[in-house]
Amino acid sequence: MKRKILCTAIGGVLLAPVMAMAQSTPSSEQAPGNQQAVTLDELTVTARRRTESIMDVPVAVSAFGEEQLKDLQASNVEGLQGAVPNMNIAQGRGSANSVNVAIRGIGQPDSLQTFDPGVGMYVDDVYYSRINGALFSLFDIAQLEVLRGPQGTLYGKNSTGGAIKLTTKNPFDNEGGAIELTAGNYGRAEGRFYVSGRLSDTVAASIAGAKITNDGYVRDPATGRRFNDDDTTAVRAKLAFSPSDAFRATLSIDHTEQDAALTMGRPMAPLIATSLAPAGVVVLQPGQTGKWNHTAQTSFGTDKGQELTHSGASLSMEWDLNEHFQLKSITSVRKLETESYIDIDASAYELGDVLVAIDQDQKSQEFQLHYDNGSNVHATFGAYYMQENVPSYQEAYADDLFQLLGAGLPFLRTIEDDLTTTSKAAFAHVNWEFAPSWTLAAGVRWTEDSKEYDRSTSTFWGAPYNVINETVAFSAQADWSATTPSISLQKAFSDNLMGYISANRGFKSGGFNGRANTVADTRNAKFDPEFVWTYELGIKGSSADQRFRGSATAFYSKYSDFQARVTQDASTFPVLNAAEMSIKGLELEGTALLGSATTLSGQLSWMDASYDSFDDFRLDPSYPNFDPTLTHDHVPFSPEISARIALQHVFSLGNAGNLTVGGDISYRDDTWLSVDNRDVLMQKAYTLGGLYGVWDSAAMDWQVRAGVRNITDKSYMTEGQEFTSVGNIQTAYYGLPRNYYVSVRYNF
Repeated sequence: MKRKILCTAIGGVLLAPVMAMAQSTPSSEQAPGNQQAVTLDELTVTARRRTESIMDVPVAVSAFGEEQLKDLQASNVEGLQGAVPNMNIAQGRGSANSVNVAIRGIGQPDSLQTFDPGVGMYVDDVYYSRINGALFSLFDIAQLEVLRGPQGTLYGKNSTGGAIKLTTKNPFDNEGGAIELTAGNYGRAEGRFYVSGRLSDTVAASIAGAKITNDGYVRDPATGRRFNDDDTTAVRAKLAFSPSDAFRATLSIDHTEQDAALTMGRPMAPLIATSLAPAGVVVLQPGQTGKWNHTAQTSFGTDKGQELTHSGASLSMEWDLNEHFQLKSITSVRKLETESYIDIDASAYELGDVLVAIDQDQKSQEFQLHYDNGSNVHATFGAYYMQENVPSYQEAYADDLFQLLGAGLPFLRTIEDDLTTTSKAAFAHVNWEFAPSWTLAAGVRWTEDSKEYDRSTSTFWGAPYNVINETVAFSAQADWSATTPSISLQKAFSDNLMGYISANRGFKSGGFNGRANTVADTRNAKFDPEFVWTYELGIKGSSADQRFRGSATAFYSKYSDFQARVTQDASTFPVLNAAEMSIKGLELEGTALLGSATTLSGQLSWMDASYDSFDDFRLDPSYPNFDPTLTHDHVPFSPEISARIALQHVFSLGNAGNLTVGGDISYRDDTWLSVDNRDVLMQKAYTLGGLYGVWDSAAMDWQVRAGVRNITDKSYMTEGQEFTSVGNIQTAYYGLPRNYYVSVRYNF
């Protein structure tokens, strides 16, 4: 009943723009002496690598400006959860510095660096190839866009699920600055600043920084030790140069450091050890049930945590060659270092405790040539090159996984590997208005990804099994190439209503199993690429008075060769191109300005994701470790219904400024958190709510904001870690409990 009421209300809001299309008389009245709005602000995006109204783009895209992100109460990209149709975004499995994103059921099935993300992350058009370091803190963002569906004919790197595109502030366009301080519960203390200005008529510069800390919302009840905290320092400096109207260049340098404690989850299934003598299974502790009290214990000492250093530089240059052609170059280098201890079993036992240390460097170059004939043709031609090197060192500790005569048997596995990826691509996209109100767009991309992988793993057993210690090593190389087209047909029915139909093909390259621990594994370490065809029908419209705006999108995706990491036994974790999927859905988004001071907005999405087939040898009853409870009935991170509704009202205080109050309610249907559909890693449907209030001074130089998230203190899972063949590990990670804050900002 709760779901029906919420979805009906949101559906009514989202259909308001369509019902209002017939309005023809805009209202221009506003109360004397106040600055309240009479129309919605125009929303522009760069989804097609040029600035356009979001209502004119034949792409399913959601966009958020700086103030909208604040109203989402989003301090990092994870705060987008619930705000974008059919997107699941959460902090990565047991990691303080990574993010796991799935759009329309397509994402990354394993956090290991040998998998490519299914959703591309971009900052100022620079592709970030790892999910580590992608949990961006939103401290100098001008706009954030989320594109749903395959991307590639306009974007630097292929992605099958979609793209998240962050644009930071331009020094020429954002002169001045701001300082903001925030305090909240769980020891939250944050400071942010942004300063920008012109150094001359042709040079402008900016610097932004953030210090983000909290004590963590998970604790050890015996010692008081805190987990799931944060201590991040980030800075970005930009230098913009524009010696003439025909040339623009921006140099950007950023650096982030994070030093956090362990990120702890909750063991949802009984943890077990295997007794070698006498033979049998020993239950170490039962699985936890009921509402989590946010307590945990670990086998790691207090000196073991999670550290990250992430730095980069980029140079973006634009030349207006003449009135029709523009050349753009984007050059980037990045460096990522992490040293993360992860307690996968989330207990005081050593079953799945690991160290993952990554030392990644990345360099990329992209060229774009844009053509605009000034009337009905716009074309983009591009070339892209990226080289990435990801050496890593890992240790796995499992002294309690096996027992001998009632005592734990020491076990250590060390891993050294090195992955080098070279990606080359050429793409073209043409937009042609071939008749009044009719536009045809077509694009094509050719990609070649080459990967070289070296891996060596050694085991160190305690006596008397130390005689079976071994080292397994292998090297492999492979190339994958693909041609991925896109096409769309767009019709402008009026100045305020447009519809489109499109088809896009996506490609994600293959790779090598980063958990190939046995000789047999090394023979089957390579897995193949994924492909997806997505077909989309959309409509976007606004009322004539620009007080209502909304969109509706229907899509169907055919997904092949899904890369699934599964668990076979304590040391074997094959990657299978296991599944064919069909994914269909409907997405509604809308915003309405009610009166002159009240804004109502929301999204409602429905998705039906199902496997057409799942080729998994473990489902064969003749398989020695056949588990009848194992199923693949549900696609992970693909709730059937997700929805959000938000209301905001501005009270004019005259010379004392404005007071804004707002709140939102979001709903998410049953969500499975692992490829293997384990019941304890299924989050049942839940609803979250938040409230905030903002005071702005009349001169808009001072702002005080206070808010609360998860106001009902709902306990809900966001991620799952599943290694049932290793001690029956099934660990869940949880969203933030109720949390509140106050921030003070000064603009100058």
